[in-house]
Amino acid sequence: MAAVSEPGGKVYLIGAGPGDPGLFTLKGRRCLEEADVVVYDYLANPRLLRYVKPDAEVIYVGKRAGQHTLPQEEIGRLLVERAHQGKVVARLKGGDPFIFGRGGEEAEELAAAHIPFEVVPGVTSAVAAPAYAGIPLTHRDFTSTVAFVTGHEDPTKEETGIAWDKIATGIGTLVFFMGVGQLPEIVMRLTQHGRSPATPAAVIRWGTRAGQEVVTGTLADLPEKCRGMQPPALIVVGEVVALREKLRWFEAMPLSGKRILITRAREQASSFARILEAAG
Repeated sequence: MAAVSEPGGKVYLIGAGPGDPGLFTLKGRRCLEEADVVVYDYLANPRLLRYVKPDAEVIYVGKRAGQHTLPQEEIGRLLVERAHQGKVVARLKGGDPFIFGRGGEEAEELAAAHIPFEVVPGVTSAVAAPAYAGIPLTHRDFTSTVAFVTGHEDPTKEETGIAWDKIATGIGTLVFFMGVGQLPEIVMRLTQHGRSPATPAAVIRWGTRAGQEVVTGTLADLPEKCRGMQPPALIVVGEVVALREKLRWFEAMPLSGKRILITRAREQASSFARILEAAG
């Protein structure tokens, strides 16, 4: 017998953006303010929870390398269960839910359960992190093509879904998600399929946040430079990376990279924090 839903249940699949809370969308904020239940990921900045109403249920389901708070199947069941109870659920996912965020899988589960849902796009880190690092993904003097690629495919797949022979030389700029642990293999595959080892490349860790780290080099030397680097990080490959030396605006801000303790009451701290953030 099919479960009977209480009226009013709905799920918002919300992109939390790349990390800088200033890049969160207005619609995303409105949905958080409306939600009875908030289910959020590791890459969603916890500061966004300030928009959640006081009596909302807040559930953390973050995934890190080798550490999953809840398996993906259980997250899907949780969304369906709360929506069946008549709750408005905000599913807060880092970046954009439909770009390597498994939002498509969650939307399929909701559709199969006849749960009304909306997708609220977010600013993807694939665009924002390079921008904060001073790396334009396209530039008329360098390239007119860009591709987003996963560096961590489904381990149950028998064959890769990445056409390495085509992307190695057919795409000007490549942005790899979740690939820092596989950087040597990514470099090997690209160079085996014709990409020059001298191609500029960068790894951007915690892009758009105050603790952003950027390491640049070439395909030949980047794996050694990034040995031991931990996720989350993006890899950018292409001639546009060379522009960073001229365009690195974020690190040039007066408070970039600084950690500051605010000794004020909570209601005063948020406005002061915004002033500090504006300075980097």
